[in-house]
Amino acid sequence: MGELRELAGSFVVPGPSGVAVRTRLKQLTSADEKVLALVGGHLGSLASRDLKVRCADGLEHSAQTWAARKRGLTPVSSSRWAGSLTKATHDQWALARRGQLAHIRSLEAGIRTIVHRLSLPVGQKGSKQAPGGYRSKREWHAKTRRLHVLEDRLERARADREAGLAHVVRGGKRLARTRHHLYAAGLTEDGWRRRWEAERWFLQADGESGKRYGNETIRISPDGEAGIKLPAPLADLANAPHGRYVLATQVRFLHRGQQWADRVAANRAVAYRIHYDTGRDRWYLTASWQIPVAKTIPMAAALAHGVVGVDMNADLPHARLRSRGGTPTAAWRLDVHGNPTGHPHRFFYDLTGTAPHRDAQVRHALTRLLHWARSCGVKAIAVEDLDFGAEKTREKHGRRKRFRQLISGMPTGRLRARLTSMADQTGIAIIAVDPAYTSRWGAQHWQKPLTTKNRKTTRHDAAAVAIGRRAQGHPIRRRTAPPPHDRSDRAGHRTVQARPGVPGREGTRPRIPGPRTRSVRAGRGGNAGNQNAQHRSGRSAEHELWQQDSQLSL
Repeated sequence: MGELRELAGSFVVPGPSGVAVRTRLKQLTSADEKVLALVGGHLGSLASRDLKVRCADGLEHSAQTWAARKRGLTPVSSSRWAGSLTKATHDQWALARRGQLAHIRSLEAGIRTIVHRLSLPVGQKGSKQAPGGYRSKREWHAKTRRLHVLEDRLERARADREAGLAHVVRGGKRLARTRHHLYAAGLTEDGWRRRWEAERWFLQADGESGKRYGNETIRISPDGEAGIKLPAPLADLANAPHGRYVLATQVRFLHRGQQWADRVAANRAVAYRIHYDTGRDRWYLTASWQIPVAKTIPMAAALAHGVVGVDMNADLPHARLRSRGGTPTAAWRLDVHGNPTGHPHRFFYDLTGTAPHRDAQVRHALTRLLHWARSCGVKAIAVEDLDFGAEKTREKHGRRKRFRQLISGMPTGRLRARLTSMADQTGIAIIAVDPAYTSRWGAQHWQKPLTTKNRKTTRHDAAAVAIGRRAQGHPIRRRTAPPPHDRSDRAGHRTVQARPGVPGREGTRPRIPGPRTRSVRAGRGGNAGNQNAQHRSGRSAEHELWQQDSQLSL
């Protein structure tokens, strides 16, 4: 086995810092929908113009330019709408800059990999630490051309970043490109236009503590009455005093509804966003607010009642062969000593279809996982601290297209955020562990011992055990199994569990030459001629006196 990389320590994941809940705006009249569309379209055009000015400023942005932009937006909207517009512009520009930096790092990693492989002879094999040369001269020539393409892209990306230029598409670049492939997307030109305009609308307002119901722009009372502050050019559409429009619907949040009502009644800040789904022809309202991060409990307290190890994988090709279908999430409960108890549990979710469907599938699977963990009486769930942000390029994995699709299909960020937020409400701590070697060592040391005639243990079930043991601080790899006869020293040395402080405790038992370890073939060694010398019982004299008589003849 090659040199193992240093493992990072496990830690308790801090709780969420914010909450977001969504509900549907039902029973809207045609006048309500018209007003929302007019307000969203007007503010969306202002947001586009403000984003253009912000991108043109680049690195020259300052507090003075920000204030000037806000003063320019106030007469055509309102002071609070202008604040929301400029803040959303800054958030979008900062997100584009972070994506730009990630793109540059990805290009640099791809170029390093290609340069290294081009420097090796064609056909040279690689190792676990570094890839080898390319397989053929044709592939080597194609990669030289791709190297020039990546270098040109990297040069342009670096120049844009140094100049402070960020490329942003309001409404999404993917939807913009869909305009050229309407037939493949199953859309008409009118349908695409409606979706494009709806995605570019702007109907969101930040909250403000101390103001009535926590928001002066989009105000919702505790009894569900919703109203918005109309921009100055649309003030004639108001149906309530002070240029406000009250919707005919009654807002009700099913999830965290009491928390929202208590916050609104106390005039604490709540941010709202109104969104129109063109596919379903529905209007939705999202409320969000910040919460104080709960203090994480000590690791020892979290592991006092054992732990549930969870392997969140995306083994899609194998999952489709299962009777229930979907992607399996394997979980196994471990006691305080690191021993798996009971049977493994698998929670399935389907990652095909639309984004809302995938998100609902993830929430449903995590809900069942948390309910089962709570029924087991544990206070902690151990998961891998996975991050494939820099591991998806084809330059790193080459022709392993199936593996690239596998790691791209793993919603690690979504699962981690969802699990942390949902576990905070159930009182269960989330422990993140280093993902190195969990699947390999789990299959090597735990899959076969945990497989019985009535239970088939998969690699993912064994990986869940490995993850739970690493969270508890126990070694994953097991020592050599005891001898098969009567668990004595007749066939070899007995297994001894080393203490955590012993150096090399993860290693296998050293191979000592001699008959006791069966490393010497039959008929060899110092005691090969005297078989009684190999027995340590006191019956050797009896064996010497005994002999078999010849067969009697009749």
